[in-house]
Amino acid sequence: MGKLSLFTVDTEKCKRDGICAAECPARIIKIGKHDKIPSWVEDAESYCINCGHCVAVCPYGALSLKNSAPEECLTMEKELLPNSDQVRHLLLSRRSIRRYKNKPVKRDTLLELIDVARYGPTASNLQPVRWLVIEEASEVQRFAGLVIEWMDKMLKEQAEEVPPRFQQLVNDWEKGEDRICRGAPHIIVTYAHKSFAYARTDCAIALTYLELSAYSMGLGTCWDGYLYTAANAYPPIREALGISEEHQVLGALMVGYPKYRYHRVPKRDDPLITWR
Repeated sequence: MGKLSLFTVDTEKCKRDGICAAECPARIIKIGKHDKIPSWVEDAESYCINCGHCVAVCPYGALSLKNSAPEECLTMEKELLPNSDQVRHLLLSRRSIRRYKNKPVKRDTLLELIDVARYGPTASNLQPVRWLVIEEASEVQRFAGLVIEWMDKMLKEQAEEVPPRFQQLVNDWEKGEDRICRGAPHIIVTYAHKSFAYARTDCAIALTYLELSAYSMGLGTCWDGYLYTAANAYPPIREALGISEEHQVLGALMVGYPKYRYHRVPKRDDPLITWR
């Protein structure tokens, strides 16, 4: 066994094929000139993003990062992968759900969704996404009411600067119709520290992973743009969420069991493509 600061190479398992070096995103693995054993380039620790590609790509399990051994990683199982037609149908048939059954989703299921979503790619593998689950339906309604409170305040103080639909949303709320959280039993919020430059994209990817996983499990989701926009603009919502000023809310997703079933895929505009 050859031990280095960041990884360990099992020289008996290593086939000297150089795949780990070829696949390293940071190009910090070099192959020995004579023994063909992988090792780190100088100052490698400064550039390693700890993505685990070197561990994942080795067919023989010969390489272990200091925090990730092959036996600790999920094994790829080709028989579990859907074919291209199945993936296409999943992506095309997903709908944004705005009517939910009066039925909570088990916490274990919500945890499973987040467990899958955390595997979404993030810039430089920084994994900045943080999660907040509004689990109780009564709390979801409280936050919907806070968003309405913010909208009403904006209408009174900056009426010319807010979208006209704000007034309709407030009117509908007063009539007993929730068009903010749509009566969803749960809301999953993503947030990140303001220092992460690409956190907005990372959070969007994570929630996209989550909503597709939810659909595959018979659940429905819908982005709650009103909630996460208001959370960054109205201090009482941020305080109720318990999120500090150092962080920004970057997404919110309603989650629950769909009240109605969709039977077909609606048409969409043709893609606007420029080929070069």
